[in-house]
Amino acid sequence: MSNPITPLRWYAVLAVLFFGILPTVLVGLLVAGGDTPWQVGLLLVGGIPLVICGIILVVRGFRAGDPELAEQLLKRGMAFIAGADVVLLGGNALIRMATGA
Repeated sequence: MSNPITPLRWYAVLAVLFFGILPTVLVGLLVAGGDTPWQVGLLLVGGIPLVICGIILVVRGFRAGDPELAEQLLKRGMAFIAGADVVLLGGNALIRMATGA
């Protein structure tokens, strides 16, 4: 019998890579390169801890033996990643619209 949590684990890994780590690195590179208003750097203060919490929860979800606990941890980790995405990318867009950059 196959494990019903396996697809959720794959989606969690993809969420961490494409919606957590990649946007954080790209916004960090924009700030480091000076190609964006300085206020965008403040978004990293809120976004990076959310990504780290999401990664920790996804890793705990992988290690959990109980399928229900694993499901809860993986979903919570993906929610943290989504929150970080909203903070980083949404905040970047709002700041750029407000400053006209």
